[in-house]
Amino acid sequence: MSLKPAFRTRGARGALATVAVATLLLTSACNSGKPSGNASSDTGAANAGSTAKAAGDKGGGAIFVIGGKSDDPFWSKVKRGVDDAAKVVQAQGGSVTFLGPQNYDNLGPDAAKLIDSAMSQGAAAVIGPDWVPEAEDAAFKRVVQKGIPLIVYNAGGIDAANKLGALNYVGSDEYAAGKAGGEFFGKNGAKNVLCVNTVPGAANTEARCKGIADGITASGGSSKQLPMPSSNFGNPTAVAQGVKAALLKDKTIDGVVTISTQDADSAASGIQQAGLGDKVKLGTFDMDESQLNRIKAGKQLFSIDQQPYMQGYLSVSMAQGYIKYGLDLPQKPLLTGPAIISKDNVDSAIAGAKAGVR
Repeated sequence: MSLKPAFRTRGARGALATVAVATLLLTSACNSGKPSGNASSDTGAANAGSTAKAAGDKGGGAIFVIGGKSDDPFWSKVKRGVDDAAKVVQAQGGSVTFLGPQNYDNLGPDAAKLIDSAMSQGAAAVIGPDWVPEAEDAAFKRVVQKGIPLIVYNAGGIDAANKLGALNYVGSDEYAAGKAGGEFFGKNGAKNVLCVNTVPGAANTEARCKGIADGITASGGSSKQLPMPSSNFGNPTAVAQGVKAALLKDKTIDGVVTISTQDADSAASGIQQAGLGDKVKLGTFDMDESQLNRIKAGKQLFSIDQQPYMQGYLSVSMAQGYIKYGLDLPQKPLLTGPAIISKDNVDSAIAGAKAGVR
């Protein structure tokens, strides 16, 4: 995938770190490591996980990764990165366990329980998104106070990592991603964009919508948020009907952006049901083959890629390097995005999606 110059400046530093981490781990790995299997949390909030274990050698430790639902298409890509990195951890005598919530209805408190569960199970390192700081930060601070290395990834940014005393942040800058999307809308003629937020109150989704609003302002446009109950996340009927109702109520809306690929599919349906497929431009954060095919066909304007596979892979690799060898990278944050995927570069993104990592 080719990144547009506007989005490469900070990502280039992350690329150097990627090479450093991959080189270290690949030279010390053996090819016989088995993929991670399944594990679950004892909190009742987790529904799936992955564990990779082998006979421990000196310096091996248990890495716990907090993530999203196991059936969430975005998080399945993160987990694949976690699982691939876990093969190296296993070969070096450690283990990796992935814990996720059953749903997103009580996201912050459930994530906090998973963090505490990781500590109770003897975590040597904890990796997690700072989705809802007011609910999660106390648990994250308990991790650091116990001397357990912490890496914040996917949500929260470097500010959260610094505040919590984490080693680093791995992921996209959510506000920058939103701003890039807002600017892209503006450059393509949109003036009034609706940001559909099905996880309102979460730090990363709020930052995304704020970035969209600030980005489109540069071209004289505006954006407002359509907050929906988190129980509607990934609910095709609810999201499609919500988007349709908003479009019929405000005929000036000429752009819709969603916070996830599932919601993008639903928004596309809502736009069609409103009879506005020729007028309303669609964009989304994250991507899968459905969005890429719509972009290819000219039925969707863009997707914003944050490379979830790399978030999982690099976070686990960094934690293992720190636990086993005391390695720490100077690149802070380690950015995996954003990148705008449009008709100009969609073919290379499709190839990555078919391989199951984008």
